[in-house]
Amino acid sequence: MSIMEFISEIIDYGFVQKALFTSVMVGIICGIVGCFIVLRGLALMGDAISHAVLPGVAISFLLDINFFYGAVAAGILTALGIGYVNQNSRIKSDSSIGIVFTAFLALGVLLIRYAHSGVNLDSILFGSLTSVQTSDMWMTLIVGAIVLLVVVLFYKELLISTFDPTMAAAYGLPTKLIHYMLMILLTLVTVASMQTVGVVLVVALLITPASTAYLLTNRLWVMLILSAAFGVISSLAGLYFSFAYDLDSGAVIVLTSFLLFAFIFFFSPKQGVLWRAIRSKRKRNAAN
Repeated sequence: MSIMEFISEIIDYGFVQKALFTSVMVGIICGIVGCFIVLRGLALMGDAISHAVLPGVAISFLLDINFFYGAVAAGILTALGIGYVNQNSRIKSDSSIGIVFTAFLALGVLLIRYAHSGVNLDSILFGSLTSVQTSDMWMTLIVGAIVLLVVVLFYKELLISTFDPTMAAAYGLPTKLIHYMLMILLTLVTVASMQTVGVVLVVALLITPASTAYLLTNRLWVMLILSAAFGVISSLAGLYFSFAYDLDSGAVIVLTSFLLFAFIFFFSPKQGVLWRAIRSKRKRNAAN
């Protein structure tokens, strides 16, 4: 399928338009929230919550309710549980994450077998842009509006608490509240991304575009824009190739995101491995 044929399908078919809108929104919100996850060193937490929503999804299907509610509840419980174990014991943060999220994941695995009747959970686990419903599109829009509103309203607080938590606490900022606010946003973004990349791969869309942007700038607002742009590019590539070649959208999105990272990793002007090697060689030649 050519690009022009793909554009023609977008114009002619409503379900393709829904997939396009949803994929763009998912790329934006994952890119934005991912920046704070990367800068705060919470990549493992992102992985934990993305997998820990499984029991909530399975319970939602068993109760015949929208999976959004069960998944969000499971994600928030996971974040609270990890924080509680970490703050009330000698267990370190990474161990707390491993203990709580694996318990939720194991529960999800047990419940999935009972939720399989009449329900295809593969799209939840691995994503499927071709099956995006109107409800999924609106849910993504609402989550996107919440994420953008929170980041705009609390940008300074997020900036200070992300780069200097000690100074943020000295200024009287509620650092714990900000942390849990980010965990709630992370949970919402994870759930909104299920239909696009699935819970198994969503952490890649959270981490990789943000990490790619981090190689290009030291300014948070620039990083947010670049990360959102990389997320959108990856999501659109997943949409195109899933329609054109009947490929899994989640896998294509993750691979596109990785290829963008690899290109910037080697060729970015300041942080690229290739240019650093060239500059180092020039310095050695000048010294000789």
